[in-house]
Amino acid sequence: MSVDQNSAHGPVGHEFESHFPESGAVDYSDQSTNIGETTLEEMRQIAERYPQPRSALLPMLHLVQSVDGRISPAGIEACAEVLGITPAQVSGVATFYTMYKRRPAGRHHVGVCTTALCAVMGGDYLLEQAEQRLGIHEGETTPDGAVSLERIECNAACDFAPVMMVNWEFMDNMTPEKADALLDDLVAGREVHSTRGATITSWREAERVLAGFPDGRADEGPTAGPASLLGLDIARERGWKAPDVPPKTATDEAEEQK
Repeated sequence: MSVDQNSAHGPVGHEFESHFPESGAVDYSDQSTNIGETTLEEMRQIAERYPQPRSALLPMLHLVQSVDGRISPAGIEACAEVLGITPAQVSGVATFYTMYKRRPAGRHHVGVCTTALCAVMGGDYLLEQAEQRLGIHEGETTPDGAVSLERIECNAACDFAPVMMVNWEFMDNMTPEKADALLDDLVAGREVHSTRGATITSWREAERVLAGFPDGRADEGPTAGPASLLGLDIARERGWKAPDVPPKTATDEAEEQK
C-alpha cells in the first residue's frame, strides 16, 4: 500500500529551512590569533574564580573575543587546554550563543532591537536604515572594519523603545535622525556617549569587561533613566509603600527547613 507523501512528511516543497545557516560555523580557514602567554595567564585567572573550572568558559570566550575580535580556532583550543575539556565542548558553547561571533566584528558592534515594543516603535525601520547607511546587511561588518551590525532580541529596555546598542551600551529613544548621527559618529571615530552608561570605547574593550576585567568606568553615567524611575517617583509622591513583612514564626522556619 502506498503512503501519501504529503501526509507522511508534510507538503512537498515546504521542508524546514533554517534562517541561521551559519549558526554553527567557526571560521577554521582563518588561523590567525593574538593569543599569547599573557592571555593564557588571564584565562587561568578566570578559571581560578570558579569551584568548577569549566564554569569559567563563558567569560573566557569573551576574553578570546577581546583579543582576536571573534571566536578563533586558537581561542577554542586555548580554552579547552586551560579548562581540561575538549575543543568540541568549547565549540558547542561558542556556537550556541549569539554574543560569540564566528566572524570578525567591527571596532564598534551595533545592535538594533526589533522585538515587541521596539518593533512597534520602529525598530525594523531603524535596522533597515542602518543597513542602508552602512552599506551592509545585519550580521555583516563594513569593509573598513569600523562597524558590525546585528538584529538583537529584547534588551529589557522597553521603557526607552526603540533602543539600539553600541558595544552593549544603551542608546535610548532612537529616531531615524539620531540613528544616522550615531552611525556617522562611529564611522568617523568621534566620541560617543551612551544614554545611560559610559563613554563608548570599543567592542573589544567591552568584551574584556565581560570577561571580568573591570575598566574602572562602571559608575560612569546615570544608574537609571526617568522612565525607569517613574513608578518609584509616583509611589513616593503618594506615600505608597510595600506592606510590612510579618516576622517569621518558629513554624515558618521549620517549614523552610523541610
